[in-house]
Amino acid sequence: MVNPGTPFASLGVVGGGAWGTALASLCAANGVPTTLWAREDAVIRAVNDAHENTAFLPGVPLPESLKALNSLGMAAENEALLFVVPAQFARPVLAELRSGAGGRAIPVALCSKGIERATGMLMTEVLHEVWPEAEPAVLSGPSFARDVALGMPTAVTLAAADRDLGSRWVATVGAAHFRPYLSDDLTGAELGGAVKNVLAIAAGVVEGKGLGESARAALIARGFAEFQRLGVALGAKPETMAGLSGLGDLILTASSAHSRNMSLGIELGKGRALDDILAERNTVSEGVATAGAIHALAVKAGAETPICEAVAALVAGEKSVDEIIAALLARPFRSEA
Repeated sequence: MVNPGTPFASLGVVGGGAWGTALASLCAANGVPTTLWAREDAVIRAVNDAHENTAFLPGVPLPESLKALNSLGMAAENEALLFVVPAQFARPVLAELRSGAGGRAIPVALCSKGIERATGMLMTEVLHEVWPEAEPAVLSGPSFARDVALGMPTAVTLAAADRDLGSRWVATVGAAHFRPYLSDDLTGAELGGAVKNVLAIAAGVVEGKGLGESARAALIARGFAEFQRLGVALGAKPETMAGLSGLGDLILTASSAHSRNMSLGIELGKGRALDDILAERNTVSEGVATAGAIHALAVKAGAETPICEAVAALVAGEKSVDEIIAALLARPFRSEA
């Protein structure tokens, strides 16, 4: 059982995409004074005037109490922050938030599912480097933004090293339809969110190429084995990897065309060029940027991850879909592990 915590007195959600908007709506509906920081002026106007994020979460009404702004300094005045900026853009935003907060020790729950490509750092490592005073937590799990915003039942992992801090986050974001399960394994929680995006691209390729449901099921299972090997090498707990932020999130994102990463993989499997696919989208498919970082991290840790390696080669333009499939099918038979 998690001891009841006290919700934060005010909350800033940094990132005005679909997921940030859904989390901001959730917390505002919980009665927590919540502001949503967005980069786009059109998003800010729509949230404040129409109570809807027409660009990223159209058709979903938002609480009238939710206010949007474009000042990171004002966002940093809140008691706690949910950080939902895509991983590849996180560092400068965190630096500006720290400046706005005057270097105070603010609780920051990281909701971005990716690894910084330039450094190979997990988001908790980036936060520690840029804003060492911040008190980190990780929120991750199988949760489509629209489902959460519409009040559909969802469960996630909420990881925090300090249990009292975790309890406050549970009290802030938890609702009858949104169930956070508390953990102290930040590495496992954020690693699962990053790896599943890469594996979802691979699952989409299988779908787009028409290789069948059996092949997709095998890929998910063997992909999970890769995640386990990498997680063990990096110190993640087995129960976290088998939980909501690991296996749970992988099942969702590698099984639904609503997943940004799986849908991108489907188009790649159909033979379309990556640049053409990305040009049509106003959302970020984190798996594209994360694939190479995951592969590099696995090499450094001595963990074998052939599927992640294949996705990295595909999105880098080093190999074609047909070449990758042939190479994976030509791997020697081995014991299941």
